[in-house]
Amino acid sequence: MPYYRLKDLIKAIRACKTAADERAVIQKESAAIRTSFKEENNDARHSNVAKLLYIHMLGYPAHFGQIECLKLVASNRFADKRLGYLGIMLLLDENQEVLTLVTNSLKNDMNHSNMYIVGLALCTLGNISSPEMARDLCAEVEKLLGSSNVYIRKKAALCAMRIIRKVPELQENFLSRAKSLLSDRNHGVLLTATTLITEMCYRNQDTLVTFRKAVPLLVRHLKSLVSAGFSPEHDVTGVTDPFLQVKILRLMRILGKGDAEASEAMNDILAQVATNTESSKNVGNSILYETVLTIMEIQSESGLRVLAINILGKFLTNRDNNIRYVALTTLNKTVSIDTNAVQRHRNIILDCLRDGDISIRRRALELSFALINETNVRVLTRELLAFLEVADNEFKQGMTTKICLAADRFAPNKRWHIDTVLRVLKLAGNYVREEILSNFIRLVAQTKDLNAYTVQKLYAALKADISQESLTLASVWVIGEYGDILIKGGSFEEEELVKEVTELDVVDLFESILAGPYANQITPILERIPIPESKEETSRPTDDFSGSGGDGSLLDLDGDGIVTDVKKVNVSETSQNTVDILATIFGSGPSDTTDNLTSSRSDPKNDIMSLFNAGPTTTTTSPNLIQNTTSANPLNDLITTSLPSTNENLFDLSSTKQIAPSQNAQAVNSANSLDSLMDLSATKPSTTTPPPTGASAPEQFVAYNKNGFKIGLSPFKDQNNPNILNINVTFHNVGVGSDVQNLLFQAAVPKTQRLQMQPPSSTTLAPGAIVTQTIRVANPQKVNWIPSRLLN
Repeated sequence: MPYYRLKDLIKAIRACKTAADERAVIQKESAAIRTSFKEENNDARHSNVAKLLYIHMLGYPAHFGQIECLKLVASNRFADKRLGYLGIMLLLDENQEVLTLVTNSLKNDMNHSNMYIVGLALCTLGNISSPEMARDLCAEVEKLLGSSNVYIRKKAALCAMRIIRKVPELQENFLSRAKSLLSDRNHGVLLTATTLITEMCYRNQDTLVTFRKAVPLLVRHLKSLVSAGFSPEHDVTGVTDPFLQVKILRLMRILGKGDAEASEAMNDILAQVATNTESSKNVGNSILYETVLTIMEIQSESGLRVLAINILGKFLTNRDNNIRYVALTTLNKTVSIDTNAVQRHRNIILDCLRDGDISIRRRALELSFALINETNVRVLTRELLAFLEVADNEFKQGMTTKICLAADRFAPNKRWHIDTVLRVLKLAGNYVREEILSNFIRLVAQTKDLNAYTVQKLYAALKADISQESLTLASVWVIGEYGDILIKGGSFEEEELVKEVTELDVVDLFESILAGPYANQITPILERIPIPESKEETSRPTDDFSGSGGDGSLLDLDGDGIVTDVKKVNVSETSQNTVDILATIFGSGPSDTTDNLTSSRSDPKNDIMSLFNAGPTTTTTSPNLIQNTTSANPLNDLITTSLPSTNENLFDLSSTKQIAPSQNAQAVNSANSLDSLMDLSATKPSTTTPPPTGASAPEQFVAYNKNGFKIGLSPFKDQNNPNILNINVTFHNVGVGSDVQNLLFQAAVPKTQRLQMQPPSSTTLAPGAIVTQTIRVANPQKVNWIPSRLLN
C-alpha cells in the first residue's frame, strides 16, 4: 500500500536492509504517485511532490513530477508555491523546454505583495535562469533592486548577477542601481552589492573604470568594519562581519590593479587591516590572506609588501596544514615581486621540506629553487642535496635537473660546480636526464685544469657505487678520456684517505661494470675509444691532425655535441678487442705479439662467441697496428668470455668456461670488410648459406626438451659474410601425441644486432615429424655479443 505521508516513506526506506528492498519500496511508491497525478488529486499533490523530491534526492528518476511542480507554483497558497519552486529548481534546468512555462508565473510573483513570495521567485530565477528568461525578466529585477525592502534588494542583486553571467550585455541596465547599493547601510545588501559589482568588473573593462571612483567609499566601509566595536549582529569569533571584509578586499584588489591613484587610496586601510586583525583564529587568517593578495596585486608601497610577506611567513609557522600550503603557494607567486623579503623566511621554508604532508613538501621545494641566487647558492644547494637524499622518487628527476641548472647558472667556481653535479650523480644517478649528463661531460671536457681532480673523484665514486646509471656512464667516459692522468697520479682520495690506484684496479672495476646492468650503455663507449697507432700517440689527443696515421677526424662520443679529436681508424683496426681499447685508456704502449683472441677463432662446437667475431678472420700485422699482449697482461681478464660447453644449455650464460682459440683461421678477401657493414634490411638480395655438411657440420645444441617437444639450434657462420650468423632451428615432435598446429617461434637479440627470421618449413608438426626454420643474425656494429635469449 502507498505511504501517504513523507515521514512514513522515509521510515520505510531507512528500514530497508538491502538495496533491492529499497528499490522495491521506491518503485511501489513512484507507481502510486503517478496514479495520483493522473487522477488529478489536488489534495494529495503537495504530499506527492514532497515525496517525489525525496526520491529524487536519493538518485531515482522523478522527471514525471515536473508539471505538477508548475501546478503548485500557480497555487495561491504560500506552502504550495514554496514547494513548487523548490521542485522546479531541483527537477528542471535551463535547457528544458518546460522552463518556458515558468516565466509567466515568475513575473506575476515578482510583483506580489508578499515579500517572501517575491523572494521565492527571485531565488528561482537566480538558480535556473536561461538567456531567454533573463532577457524577459531583466526589467523586473532592475525594478526590484530599487525596492525599499532590504530582503528583496538582497535577492534582486544576486539574481542580477545570474542575468549578467547569462547575458553580459545586460549589465548596463544595473550600473546605476549597483552604485546606489554601495551606499546602503545594511550589511547584507552591501555584501550582495560588492559581489554584483565584482562580477561586473570582471566582465567589462569600462565598468571597471567606472567603479574606480567608488574606491573612497569602499575604504570608508572597510575602515568602519575594522574600527567598529563589538556588534552582536555581525560578530564572528571577535571579528566584525569577516564575510563583508573579504568581499570588499577582493573588489579593492580588482579596482586597484594597474591604477596608481586607486592603489594610493588603499594603502593606509590595508596597513591598518594587516596590523589590527587577530591571526589566532581562522576567521582572522582569512581576512589577512585576502589582504596579502590585495597588497601584492595593486601598486602598493614597498613597506606594505614586506608586511604582507611577513604575514605569509607567520602563516608558515601555523599548525594548520591548509594555512601553510596557502602561504607557500602565495609566496611562490610573489617571490618574483620582492625576492629579498621572501629570503628572510628561507629557514622556515627549508623546514617545510621535512613536513609530513607531500603537498607542502612539493610547494616548499618549488619555492626553494626560486630563492636560489649568487649569494645563497651554496647554502640552498647543500640543503636541497640533503633533501634529495631522503626525497620520494617522484621528486628526484625534477630535483636533479633543477639543482644542476642552478649550479650551472650560479656556481661560484668550476670546482664547486663539478662537486655539486657529482654529488647529484651519487645520490640520484638513476634519475638524471640525458641533457644534464651531457652538460656535465661538456663541463669536464672544457675544464682541463681540473681533469685530474675530476677523474679521481669519479673513480672513487664509481668504486663505491656502480648502481647509479648516470654516475656509471659519466665515470666510464671520463676515465676513458683521462685514465692516463688517473694512473700517472697513482692515488685517489676516498673518505679523506689517499689510496693507490693501478691499471689492475681500474680493470677490475670495469669488469664489475661490464657484468652489471649497464653493460649495453657502457660497451659502445669503450668501443669508440680510439686505438693509438704508435707509442707516441697514446697520450691525450691534441689539436694537431698532422700525424702520420692518416686524415684527421672528429668523433662525437655520446651524441651530445662534445667533440673529441681522434685519428680515423681502419675498419680492420676497430675489430681489436677490449684489451686494446683499455690499453688506449691507460696510455700503454703496443704489445709484442698479435693477440691470439683477435687473430684466431674458436672451434664452433665449443665457442659460439667466435661466430660473432667482429673482425676479419685474419689479422694483418703492421707497424701501425697494436700487437698482441702477453699472457701476463692483466687486461686479458676483461674480455674472458663465459660460454657453456656442448653438453650444457646454450642459454646458460652463467658458465665460467673460457673460449678456446682455434688453431686454424681461413683468410677472407678484403671485400669482406665492406660487407661487414651490410644491413639485413638492405636492398641487396640476401641468400642463406646452407650449413656445412660432412665432418665440418656444426653440432646441434638442445635449447628445449620437455613435454615431448624438442627444439635444437645449429649455428654456423655465413660463408658470404663473416659478420652474419645463421642458425638452423629444428622442431621435433617427439611425443606430444597429436599434431602441433600454428607453430610460431620468436627470437630476440640485443639492440646492437639485426635479426631476420625466415618462415618455417611448415606450421603443422605431426608426431615424429621435424620442421626447420632459419634465423639470420647480423652484427653491423661489431659488438662482441651473443644473442641474449631466444623465446619459445
